[in-house]
Amino acid sequence: MTPSYAALEWLGRAEHELLLFAAIWFAVGALDELGIDLLWLWLRITGKVRTGRAPSDFNAPLRGVAAVLVPAWQEAAVVGTMLAHVLKVWPQAELRVYAGCYRNDAATLAAMVGAASDPRLRIVVHDCVGPTTKADCLNRLYHALEEDEARGGFRARSVILHDAEDMVHPAALALLDRGLDDADFVQLPVRPEPQAGSPWIAGHYCDEFAESHGKAMVVRDWLGVGLPSAGVGCAFSRASIDAIAAQRGSAEPFAAECLTEDYECGLLVDQIGGAARFVRTRDSEGRLVATREFFPAGLASSVRQKTRWMHGIAFQGWDRLGWDARPLELWMRLRDRRAPLTAIVLAAAYLLLIISSVLFIATVSGHYRPQPIDPALRLLLIVNLTALAWRCLFRAVFTAHEYSLGEGIMAVLRMPLANLIAIMAGRRAIIAYLASLYSGKVKWDHTIHLSHPALAAVR
Repeated sequence: MTPSYAALEWLGRAEHELLLFAAIWFAVGALDELGIDLLWLWLRITGKVRTGRAPSDFNAPLRGVAAVLVPAWQEAAVVGTMLAHVLKVWPQAELRVYAGCYRNDAATLAAMVGAASDPRLRIVVHDCVGPTTKADCLNRLYHALEEDEARGGFRARSVILHDAEDMVHPAALALLDRGLDDADFVQLPVRPEPQAGSPWIAGHYCDEFAESHGKAMVVRDWLGVGLPSAGVGCAFSRASIDAIAAQRGSAEPFAAECLTEDYECGLLVDQIGGAARFVRTRDSEGRLVATREFFPAGLASSVRQKTRWMHGIAFQGWDRLGWDARPLELWMRLRDRRAPLTAIVLAAAYLLLIISSVLFIATVSGHYRPQPIDPALRLLLIVNLTALAWRCLFRAVFTAHEYSLGEGIMAVLRMPLANLIAIMAGRRAIIAYLASLYSGKVKWDHTIHLSHPALAAVR
């Protein structure tokens, strides 16, 4: 046996092991997704869930004070527009907006001051040198609300979370306020806006959120399991905020050491015995009542953002929230925390493509004779191929429904790029998590935003 043939034999063995590993875990993931898909189809066919219609009187007075918390770090390019838009489209007198920045971020402070003519806006300057974490900034805003409550002799009905880059819908505030009539936490959909300058990277967020907030969150809401907060377009009842702080044994509801404090707070509502709702409606013009924003358009910024999500949800979520013995809750937490494993499986699959290409060339040139695939593995590959076609169909349909047919077709073409971003983010998340275990510290790996949807023509 020549050395080159021996090397090809080793590659053949590696191909078989990688194929078996990837095929098994892809099948497990396919079963997981199929469960959500079938539940959603059944709910749609039976009419148990439908996208509602937003109320026409969305400018009517609220049932109580609504405190909107907007933490910001280096958001001078967007925060002024965001605040001005919020105060314009939400005219209710009961609205209070708390915008927070850091003492070493003069540009963001100046942008906030530019929108400060409305008495419903309070600018809060954090006395720490930024950035700390988003949760720490939220806690400073929460304490400002408590100070106002003590001075003004009132108690807010709701605490609403938004980011500096968000574009709110005019009906959203009324929906959140009314949703709290029978819930302790209400989440509205998030709708990433397409960007002409980044049809691939920014576009893949459109695909993921169209499916997640059009299907998965709808199913979770119907199942009555804990709902993760997206950190924007969500409202907590004032009582639930206090209960979350008590659950944590702290005077502060948001965990400053957590990278995804919003996700954690959403699930803590379930742990304190509260009710959660995902509200999906459209206005009279057919537009989704959702939080619109521009997601990262560059590869590096997208990987950083998804690293933070993966680190916070998968690793910190496991450490901080643990698991739940209830079968449906256990399923949902496994879904939420599978991202690092998915990244490893995807990396194995892409490595498999390279090895298989080399062996194919060697086979065609007569330098290698491949071993036959056993029937069980062949059947598993057929199942995975069918599942991939099914997954592509669902991704295309949900994206096309929310955006356009062209975007639906692009959704399928963007799937390999989304996989590569997931692999890169998975590697960084594992390293970041291990580094945080060693140092005991986490850093707000913040995404810089340069444009706001209110300044552009949106659907």
